[in-house]
Amino acid sequence: MAAQAQPAPAVGPDAQQPPGAAPLVDGEVRKVDLEQGKLTLRHGPIPNLDMPPMSMVFRVADPKMLDAVKPGDKVRFTADKVGGTFTVTSLRAAD
Repeated sequence: MAAQAQPAPAVGPDAQQPPGAAPLVDGEVRKVDLEQGKLTLRHGPIPNLDMPPMSMVFRVADPKMLDAVKPGDKVRFTADKVGGTFTVTSLRAAD
């Protein structure tokens, strides 16, 4: 019996995220609170959280993330609900 060819996995911006994976979201840093480990972001829609575009405060998964950003920076980030709190789980400068 011959093996059936499997389709190649999708890559690039149109590729589907694995189930449960948080998508990258575009945002702009509005405020950085080093003491509280929080970040205020103006962001686009966050599909995995069913959240429309808005500005809001997020906790960060790793406080070291805050060392690399300042108000006005354009960023790409992932967010999820961690322990009942909206949390930035990854953060990088926008291209």
